[in-house]
Amino acid sequence: MDDVRAPLRERLAGLLALLEAGLVERRQVLRASLLAALAGEHTLLVGPPGTAKSALARRIHLAFRDARYFERLLTRFTVPEELFGPLSIRALEEDRYERHVAGFLPDAAVAFIDEVFKANSAILNALLTLLNEREFDNGAGRLRCPLISVVGATNVVPEDEVAEAFFDRFLLRLTVAPVSAEGFRRLLGEDRAALPEALAPPSALQLDEADLGALAQAAAACALPAAVLDRLAELRAWLAGRGVYVSDRRWVKLAHLLRVAAASEGRAAASEWDLGLVPYCVAADEPARLAVAEWLAARLGVREAWSPPRITRVVEAFEAQLATEREARDLDYDEAGRLRFTASDPAAQAGELAGAIGDAKGGSAALRMSYARMRRYGSLHIGARTAQLDGVLARLAAYRGELGAQRAALEAWAEQALWADPAFIAAARAGLEAVDGALAGLEARARGARAGFEALPRLEQAGVAPAAVEHDALPE
Repeated sequence: MDDVRAPLRERLAGLLALLEAGLVERRQVLRASLLAALAGEHTLLVGPPGTAKSALARRIHLAFRDARYFERLLTRFTVPEELFGPLSIRALEEDRYERHVAGFLPDAAVAFIDEVFKANSAILNALLTLLNEREFDNGAGRLRCPLISVVGATNVVPEDEVAEAFFDRFLLRLTVAPVSAEGFRRLLGEDRAALPEALAPPSALQLDEADLGALAQAAAACALPAAVLDRLAELRAWLAGRGVYVSDRRWVKLAHLLRVAAASEGRAAASEWDLGLVPYCVAADEPARLAVAEWLAARLGVREAWSPPRITRVVEAFEAQLATEREARDLDYDEAGRLRFTASDPAAQAGELAGAIGDAKGGSAALRMSYARMRRYGSLHIGARTAQLDGVLARLAAYRGELGAQRAALEAWAEQALWADPAFIAAARAGLEAVDGALAGLEARARGARAGFEALPRLEQAGVAPAAVEHDALPE
């Protein structure tokens, strides 16, 4: 690489700004497609006709210097010669079955194949080796192809064995929908800029083989932290529970994509927030992608140890114990620590009502123990309860501190991220904000429980002898 050229991240930022010119609501699709190309992977664009799928592919091609481009629309009548080149007459005369591949797919660096699933199974099977191995069987020999990335396009994904195998070759599956109502106005606006597709970006910004080699080397040295691996393992289990199978090959390619994303931004390790790219790789359609993105946004940056459901159970246990102790009743003691007895009504003692109540033996006049007294608690018991809640409050404060650090890390990552989906960043922000709000609510409830234990009736206040039994503290 030329020493005078800017660092890769700066070049990529300038390149993306040029490639996005004139496109409406296609920023993330273009960026994800270019990232796939940098990782040596392929992208499938799923959407109706007329949604700029071919324009996106042509702009991806413009990112690479001296890269040959190939484009073809497939139909059920497409023959191999249209993709792989015509047969060589001279080779046939010499009893060799070879093709002239110059100018065709085996000779291309970037290719766009429209309606990829409409070709017959023979063509799709031939494409499998080319896409995955970058090799093409030309006669008796196998030709090494310069292919960087293929952008495929389709309206729908058919369900059959060959199509499924071909579908799995595209690491990123991106939905390309018609522009929104707001985007429609910009689409037709007179001030809309446009990048002539025949005009390549400046050579200083374009990428060449040396750039791709250096990026691949940096990505190989890029680390995947334990937090990233843990989330991927959790996601794999979650998907399996929903009956979604993702091949081991796809997980390996996904890990490489995360490393390339980090390395292209000059980082030595992938971030947990880079997992925002995962839904494009493991989901087969848009509803599934949204479900995976929602699952991730709710969990990224949140440790299991301080997730609101877990802490809620702790706070609820103290609240339940407080309610129990507030309602508890005890035997009534007098100031000397002896059981207090309460006599019946004096008139009943005189026997005036004995006949009326059928108490011929005068039982209504007997002394009775009083059970109406609220239970009272000693300082040791209340101190144990409040100390436990002080510990919970300290933990909550520490958790909110960690959460604040995670929110700051998210903002720092988002500020320099090239490939992040703005919708995912917004969802992650909202998720962390919701967790912080939940922890703040639990903190308020814990303080309320502490104040409730402090306000329990005390033994000392009743003047009861200190020999009264204290109650055990609630175990954590």
